[in-house]
Amino acid sequence: MSAALPTSSREWHLVARPHGWPEAEDFALREAAVTAPAEGRILVRNKHFSVDPYMRGRMNDVKSYTPPFKLDHPMDGGAVGEVIASNAEGFAVGDHVLHGLGWREIADMPAKHAVKVDPDVAPLSAYLGVLGMTGLTAYAGLFDVASFKEGDAVFVSGAAGAVGSQVGQMAKIKGASRVIGSAGSDEKVKLLTEEYGFDAAFNYKNGPVRDQLKEAAPDGIDVYFDNVGGDHLEAAISSFNLHGRATICGMIAQYNATEPTPGPSNMALIIGKRLRLQGMLVGDHTDLQPQFVRDVAGWLASGELKYQETEVRGIEQGYEAFMGLLRGENTGKMIVSLD
Repeated sequence: MSAALPTSSREWHLVARPHGWPEAEDFALREAAVTAPAEGRILVRNKHFSVDPYMRGRMNDVKSYTPPFKLDHPMDGGAVGEVIASNAEGFAVGDHVLHGLGWREIADMPAKHAVKVDPDVAPLSAYLGVLGMTGLTAYAGLFDVASFKEGDAVFVSGAAGAVGSQVGQMAKIKGASRVIGSAGSDEKVKLLTEEYGFDAAFNYKNGPVRDQLKEAAPDGIDVYFDNVGGDHLEAAISSFNLHGRATICGMIAQYNATEPTPGPSNMALIIGKRLRLQGMLVGDHTDLQPQFVRDVAGWLASGELKYQETEVRGIEQGYEAFMGLLRGENTGKMIVSLD
C-alpha cells in the first residue's frame, strides 16, 4: 500500500503570532514526511482548502471559542480531497471526503473525522462553501438566530462574501419584503443587485454607512446579518424597526486592529426599539444540517440560489489567498485549489 504513496507533503505552519495585519514572515511552507495510515486512519490528498476570516482570530494566543493555532505546527481548516490510502472500514481509495485538515497537500486523520461527499451532486469545492460551513452559517443565522419571517426587510453587511451573498438570496427566496447589502466595491454592488437579486446595495466606501442605509431602506429594517461590525452595526441600530433582530456573525472590521475599536454610539436605541442582538457560532446549529442540505440542494438545482468562488491555485499561494480574503479581494468563497 505504501509503495505508491508520496513520501512528503507541503503544509503551512504559523511561526509567529501576528500583531495587527499578518506578515509573510509569520508563516512558513514546510515539508513533512508521509507514511501509511495507522489503523482506523486514512490519507487524503487535498484538492481544495478553505481560508476564512475566523482563522485570523486563531492566530492570536488568546482563549476563545476555538483553540489558537499552535506555532510551528500545520494550521487547519475546511478541506475536501480524495482518499489515497485507507486503513479504516467504510473508506476506500478514491472516495471523496470533507474534513478539517486544510492548509496542507496530504492529510493523515482518523476516518471518523471525515465525511464522504458526492462530486456528482455538486463540485467538490461547493462543500466548503454553499453546501458547507458558510452555507449553514447563512441558513442558521438567518432562519434560526434572526428568526426571519416572510415580509421582513433584511440588511446584510459584507454581502458579496461567501456567507453574506447566501443570506440575501435565502431571504429573497423566503419572501423578504426588501433585501439590502453593503460591499466594498462598485463591481460587488452591481453583482448583488444584478446577479443575486438584492433590492438595493451600496459601496460602504462611498460615504457614511448610516446615510447610505437610510436611503436604501427608507422604511427601516427588521433583520440585520452582521459580518462587519463597527459603523455597519451602528447604522443597523439606527435603521431598525421595533423588535428588530441582529445576527452577529463576524466583525472583520476589527480583526486586525491593534487598538480597541469603538462600539456603536447609539446603543441606547436598543432599549426603546426592543432590539435583539445575538452572537452565533455555526457549530451550535449542526442539528439543522439535514434540512439545510435538502433546502439548498433544491435551490441550487432550481437556479434560485447562485454562488461564486474566488479560486487561488497552488498551495504556495495559501498566505496570499488568506491576505486577499482579509483585504476583501474575494467575491464569494475564497478557495485554494491544489490540482
